Order: sequence, then structure tokens, then C-alpha cells
Amino acid sequence: MFKNTSEPQRPQAPQPVNTPRTHHDEIETVVGPSVVVEGDFSSEGNILVKGTVSGNVQTGKLLTVEEGAKILANIKAGDALVSGEIKGNVRAEDKLHVTESGRILGDIYCRVLEVESGAIIHGKVTMTDIEIEDIRADRKRTTSRTRSKVEILPEETEEAL
Repeated sequence: MFKNTSEPQRPQAPQPVNTPRTHHDEIETVVGPSVVVEGDFSSEGNILVKGTVSGNVQTGKLLTVEEGAKILANIKAGDALVSGEIKGNVRAEDKLHVTESGRILGDIYCRVLEVESGAIIHGKVTMTDIEIEDIRADRKRTTSRTRSKVEILPEETEEAL
């Protein structure tokens, strides 16, 4: 009785929640899988690393480190998506997302940190732009120590001998 005259619906892959604020076609620089960059690397656009970079990496936008890629230095980026390995400190001005295959061996500084199950992070994590109240300042002393002074009179010492 009813026929579907439209094209069949193809299943779409689910879109990850809170993906970084860029698209794949906006990538400005690609370090291919067979490329090894030695020295500092800086760009104003999005960077996609598929190979190896041995030097500091800096971008004001998105840095993507694909699975199998390695960066052996410090990183500074607007946002970062890490599926490969980083041996160095990572500073993301906004969001750092570490996938299940991601490995970071170094300190992390970011505003938002997303870590998938299976990811490895070995280092200190500091989340910026967050105000933390000093708990110690609010804590009241529950115990107080009083010093008592005991005087021994000369008469008592003679009697004790």
C-alpha cells in the first residue's frame, strides 16, 4: 500500500561529541608518514602529523597527531588531538583530546582535557583558567597545644635526695 519512493537511508557514522573546532579540509600543513622533521616546527594554521617530528611544534590552531606518529619535543597549540605518541610537554590553549591509542610522556597544560579509556599519560596535568579555593585556609585547627611550665622549688629537690 505504501511505498518508499526516496533513496534508501545510508547509516551515518556517529559524530564524536565536542570535536575540535576545525575540519579535515582546513589542514594547512601535513607531515606525511614517511617524513621525519628535525628541528623546531611552527605554523599559524592546522597541522596534521603522520610521521615523526623531533623538535618543538607550535601552532595557534589545531594540532592532530595520528596513530603511529611521534613527536619528540614540546608542543604548543590552540587545540590538540593526540592519537599517536608525544614525548615532551603539551600546552593547549583550549582543549586537549587524547584518544585510546594516544600516549603523552610529559606535563600537560590545558583548559579542557578529554582522555579516552586506554590512553596513557605520564606527567603532571594542570588545567588552566580554573580557580581553586585553598582548602587549607578554610580548615580550622581542631587541636591546640598548650605549654605548661612546671617549676621545681629548691626545697623539693633537697627532699627528693
